[in-house]
Amino acid sequence: MSNLAPVITCAVVVLVASAIALKGSRFGPGGGTAVRADLEDWALADRRQGGGLIWCLLGGTIYTAYTFTAVPGAVFTSGGIGFYALPYTVIICAIAFVLLPRLASAARAHGHITVADFVRERYGSPLLALAVSLTGIFATMPYIALQLLGLRAVLTVLGLSSDGVLGDAALTAVFAVLAVSTYRYGLRAPTLVAVLKAVLVVGSTIAIGLLVLSELGTPASLFARADAVLVERDGVSTLVPDPALAPTYVSLALGSALALFAFPHVLLVAFSARTTNVLRRSSATLLGWTTMLGLFALFGIAALASGVEPPPGRSELVIPRLVLDLAPGWAAGLLLGALVVAALVPAAVMSIGAATLFARNVYLEFVNPTATAAQVTRMARLMSLVVKVGALVFALGLRNQAAINLHLLGAVWVLQILPTIALGLLHRTPHRLSLLAGWLLGMVLGTVLVNAGGYSSLVQIAFGPVQVQVYAGVVGLTANLAVVALASPLLDRLGVPRGLTGVLKPASSARKSGVTS
Repeated sequence: MSNLAPVITCAVVVLVASAIALKGSRFGPGGGTAVRADLEDWALADRRQGGGLIWCLLGGTIYTAYTFTAVPGAVFTSGGIGFYALPYTVIICAIAFVLLPRLASAARAHGHITVADFVRERYGSPLLALAVSLTGIFATMPYIALQLLGLRAVLTVLGLSSDGVLGDAALTAVFAVLAVSTYRYGLRAPTLVAVLKAVLVVGSTIAIGLLVLSELGTPASLFARADAVLVERDGVSTLVPDPALAPTYVSLALGSALALFAFPHVLLVAFSARTTNVLRRSSATLLGWTTMLGLFALFGIAALASGVEPPPGRSELVIPRLVLDLAPGWAAGLLLGALVVAALVPAAVMSIGAATLFARNVYLEFVNPTATAAQVTRMARLMSLVVKVGALVFALGLRNQAAINLHLLGAVWVLQILPTIALGLLHRTPHRLSLLAGWLLGMVLGTVLVNAGGYSSLVQIAFGPVQVQVYAGVVGLTANLAVVALASPLLDRLGVPRGLTGVLKPASSARKSGVTS
């Protein structure tokens, strides 16, 4: 390996860190010399993000560094089933176009900063809002740790052992830059990095694609060679998935897409948009990010064809190793530096989302109801540090597979709060107790299924003599919705109060809730 690669990678990261330090507070609309003392400005950049910034930030948050390494790794390991990420991300664009503008409009009209604020006001239930908050926080922690795994993959191929002191020190140093910048500047810091990430990821996708075509041949020859490798390695070609896996494929794509819109960081970005039209345009053009992810999935085919051999259980190293094999040292350093930067955006936004949920919907609601706006903002900033430190300890102290397993479980969990969020947009909401009961059943059932399957998110379901594998989160969500559908009318008949059931007021007539504490 050329010595230039690690030097250039470090230079890219240092330049990004310098940009954050010098421009973080001034970046974006309304940026000044300092972040104000209210939470709306720190967590949502004062709700003034324009179309280009939302496209970069929303795409940079959804399409994480781990995604860009895990998807080609899945193709390398499992063949065509790894391409489920493509319909999954197409579904994301459709859901984002429909759901996010309505939620953001309601949030702006009523002064909501978190999705739990929306739940609290819509259903009149602090307990339901607490369930949404804690589920989002616990599901986010391992997701942040996964971004560190993307960083560790790059450090490993650069010669810094993921189990060594130098590797841990480098990982800690990169994350320290992230922690300080988000503490000081809130959402404006990852917005700046998201723009840089978009430029680097677009450039990297084009560069790796050209390298693959020039060094490894045409797509037809790549697929033929990859197919031969799979036959030799596994005894059967898996580039084209077995039709019997259709339920697995569909449930993975649909369940993963639905779960994404219950994660607090995605909704946080949506709430920061300047207008609903900005969100709609950005949601439609997220297909650009999907195209890049599809090309990265094809790079997994290229890795198979080129004979890349990652260590057992380390498929996330496939793309970094392919880059080092194909690119000269300086180019490899730039490309790997782009992967490092790609991890910083989602990790920062996730930590802000989890911290804001805690400050608004746990600390203010249950610990210190008389807290001022400045106190709530201070708590959110401190919690953003705590969340990052916790994720760092989590990533350094656990095996990679343990972090992946817990993230899979977190995705199953967060899917169970989607009914509470989405059904809150209806003219007449379900009964709040039915939503709580559905959430609890979905959480328990999903956890039991994942645990029984050895921390696999896929479970066997029998329909008479036919057995199919489906995503455990979808099974939990189905049970969740069934409880809501059956229990809500029953509770109405019993005369149990629903809480708030009025129609959401339009933005023009709703009175903003004033101080955002």
